[in-house]
Amino acid sequence: MAQTKDFYSVIGVSASATQDDVKKAYRKLAKKYHPDSNKSDPKSAERFKEITEANNVLSDPAKRKQYDDMRRLGAFGGFGGGGGRGGARGPNAPPSGGAYRTEEFDIGGLGGLGDLFGSIFGNSRSGAPRSRVPEPGQSVETTLEVPFQVTVTGGKVPVELEVNEECGTCRGSGAAPGARVMQCPECGGRGMISFGQGSFAVNRPCPMCLGRGTVPSEKCPTCSGSGDVHTTKKILIGVPVGADTGTKIRLKGQGARGQNGGPPGDLMITFQVKPDKQWKRDGLDLITSVTLNVAQAVFGAKVSVVTLDDKKVSLKVPAGTSSGKRFRVRGAGIAKGETKGDLLVEIAIEVPQSLTPEQERAMKDFATAGGLTF
Repeated sequence: MAQTKDFYSVIGVSASATQDDVKKAYRKLAKKYHPDSNKSDPKSAERFKEITEANNVLSDPAKRKQYDDMRRLGAFGGFGGGGGRGGARGPNAPPSGGAYRTEEFDIGGLGGLGDLFGSIFGNSRSGAPRSRVPEPGQSVETTLEVPFQVTVTGGKVPVELEVNEECGTCRGSGAAPGARVMQCPECGGRGMISFGQGSFAVNRPCPMCLGRGTVPSEKCPTCSGSGDVHTTKKILIGVPVGADTGTKIRLKGQGARGQNGGPPGDLMITFQVKPDKQWKRDGLDLITSVTLNVAQAVFGAKVSVVTLDDKKVSLKVPAGTSSGKRFRVRGAGIAKGETKGDLLVEIAIEVPQSLTPEQERAMKDFATAGGLTF
């Protein structure tokens, strides 16, 4: 079977890298090699396509698992055949060296692994140009920091997403305005070329036409012929009431655009709630703290507590209350549907850092009366 690239090396991460590590590495490389930022370097477009191809597999947990399985099985190392020579071969390329015979390897019988091979190499048994096959867009995952108050009451938060969209100049064709579009000489219009080793070969998108089967006489100056442009999309994300750190939502059709008329991918949002100075939460219960001095804790006191909706609640703290004691105010927590949490008021006792002479004498008298000596 054909030798393929090590996607982990292409992205620059180890095989044990987390999905977040893969995402960060891809974004860094995509920004560095994007054709819009390297218009004077024709090799940057090919490098950008290479890292995008690797990211398409490694950023998808299912595809990545299948890819890792094949790496462990040695599926990328080739089969026997010491005399076989690998290389890119167009549809009409003659066998090299006389003894070399290329056979299209049918990957359909590999089940899930075959599906992954198809996604990596662009399996096409019919020989039809790859550009005619609609491909769904990639789903995009991101983490969104949300203010505490918004997660409690619900609301909308703006977010900026870096996505690849269809080039507005060439409408995704990769051709400059007025340029002639011709059959690709590398793949003969098929959109695929065969990479072979030994007696086997697999298909992958043609690097010259990027799988379209056609090439323009002049590349689009905006996208350098890729048909895509890297852009920032701003959208408003609806945060449901009671959302917490780790809560996920899916927005249909808000991910990367599809290819060849395919539907766009989805946007997966994971919420990260920002810490709040006044409030903490435990499920639907809210937690706040009230500070008492030593005398209030000893003799008891009435304190006023402000709820999340700015209402004041009077709370009676009994004599002898210790630090860390919690008091519950029913129904003053987070409302989610017909369920409403409580407000938990935690007592914190403040110990004075300095005393006046009178206060010091009084404290010593109090201690002495309790049997302490100084």
